[in-house]
Amino acid sequence: MLQRWLHIWLLLCSAVAYFWPQLASGLADPFVATKAWLSVMISGVMFCVGCLLPRDEVIQVGKRWPTILMGTAVQYLSMPLLGWSIGKLLQLPEEQYIGLMLAACVPGAMASNVITMTARGNVSFSVGLTTMATLICPLVTPLMLRLTLGDFASQKLLLSASSQLFREVVIPVLLGFAICQKWPAFGVRVRGTAAVLANLTIIWLIATFVALSRDKFSQVTFGVLTALLLVNVGGYLAGYWGGRVLRFDEAMSRALMIEVGMQNAGLGAKLAGDLFPDKPGATVPCTLYAFLCVCSATMLARWLSGKDQSITDSEASR
Repeated sequence: MLQRWLHIWLLLCSAVAYFWPQLASGLADPFVATKAWLSVMISGVMFCVGCLLPRDEVIQVGKRWPTILMGTAVQYLSMPLLGWSIGKLLQLPEEQYIGLMLAACVPGAMASNVITMTARGNVSFSVGLTTMATLICPLVTPLMLRLTLGDFASQKLLLSASSQLFREVVIPVLLGFAICQKWPAFGVRVRGTAAVLANLTIIWLIATFVALSRDKFSQVTFGVLTALLLVNVGGYLAGYWGGRVLRFDEAMSRALMIEVGMQNAGLGAKLAGDLFPDKPGATVPCTLYAFLCVCSATMLARWLSGKDQSITDSEASR
């Protein structure tokens, strides 16, 4: 229920966060109050991701590493290139451009695996892509930021980004996977609630970023909305046709399409706030992209599923 209507819950919770001062005048803002816990929340989500990784799927990552590495390369090359080219073409203001690039350079979102299933894509390949992109992000994300942001991304900032990604993303994933494999009984109990907890945390994270950036949303322009839409749609196209060029089958191409178009924009917003504290507007594009990619991927997956069903029905009637 929560996963199926994730985009609706995300919109509702974020709307409450945005209008909290009007809805509950005089009461403490619970969203702003959780700012100090953002790192813990991100790590908690990634720990849940590690718990949810099936042992067989992780083994498949090792066996199929060339295919998964090629898919991951499509993601880490196409998204930063799309963000950079569209940001420069539309001449986005400095803070919005930085936020766009952070959204484009982070790894894929956890929800991509479930949405891939709805789209009738190859779920095991999707899990492999998410795992690979997450594990190498401390190396690749700072490199992509350096190539696209130039002088904005100093060596000190990049080292900080790498350290933070390793500490808040990679270690929790590995820890979650190791604990659930070491103690299977604990893993069975945790997996039953891990997906729900992870999705609830993601919803709250995005809502918190909305609350922290209330005064910046009034500065959102048609240009940045257009840029985010173009990057999102371009990511889907790059993923699907990149898969076809690499001779992936239809199911694998769909998995790559969803993986590339959906980014862990909540992580991007967290990085924006930590790495660029003097540019608070940089969190806004990441927050907006989180809405956009969840909603668009859900609609795309349902369209693909319905299209397959129509073809099946047509063939059955012959």
